[in-house]
Amino acid sequence: MNLFGFFPGYEAHVYDAGREPAFLMLVTFILTLAGTRFYTRMARKRGWGSAHVGDVHVHHLVPGIVLTLLAGGLAIGLQPGELWVALLAIVFGGGAALVLDEFAMLLHLDDVYWTTEGRVSIDACLAAVAFLGLAILATFPLPTDTAGDRLGRIVGDGLIVLVGCFVVVTLLKGKLKLGLFGIVFAPLAVGGGLRLAKPTSIWARRLYPDGGRRCRRSEARFAAREARWTHRRDRLYDLIGGAPHLGSKRDVTPR
Repeated sequence: MNLFGFFPGYEAHVYDAGREPAFLMLVTFILTLAGTRFYTRMARKRGWGSAHVGDVHVHHLVPGIVLTLLAGGLAIGLQPGELWVALLAIVFGGGAALVLDEFAMLLHLDDVYWTTEGRVSIDACLAAVAFLGLAILATFPLPTDTAGDRLGRIVGDGLIVLVGCFVVVTLLKGKLKLGLFGIVFAPLAVGGGLRLAKPTSIWARRLYPDGGRRCRRSEARFAAREARWTHRRDRLYDLIGGAPHLGSKRDVTPR
């Protein structure tokens, strides 16, 4: 479809490389997220109402789920042409932004949008933006044309499985961003998989005995990292999503 061919390098590096759907998804994701956060912050400040069906408050993750299922189902089931693939990528990107903007609500099964727990949604959105950006910029690092080379195919498949294992280990160690980025750039997954787990992660709870050496090292490293970065991270999150309510989990302000 080549919608942005007037940008230098777009045709060669995005359109001809088959990455235009991912690019459109990323652009739509960012614009939808920015628009949603702008509206919710204005609604919080000015007391605007929010969507209701009867007495039920319909959170914006609901239309987001509908849009992503619709776009994904049509893309898989109909094998659409180039124009429709681009349109479905746009729909999917917008729906995904609406869902991930309320990711913390799905995680906690509670209305934590304007709380400190709600900052998990911003983590999820930033991870999605970075992952899509890397997917557009990166090239697949392994050989893809190995039909006549059995050894090459075995090595390529083995490397994919190995990187996948490192990605899973990194995620189990509580490093969401590194795990997602590692799908595209393998060294990040390898590094995340080899380093100590976060003390609150599934990996640490299962494999680091309480009071053991690895548990103490993990807690000390995590505490030092939090002391160094928490204030800067919170300022960034407040800039993106607005300051949370620190006193309670629930916020009765309509949005």
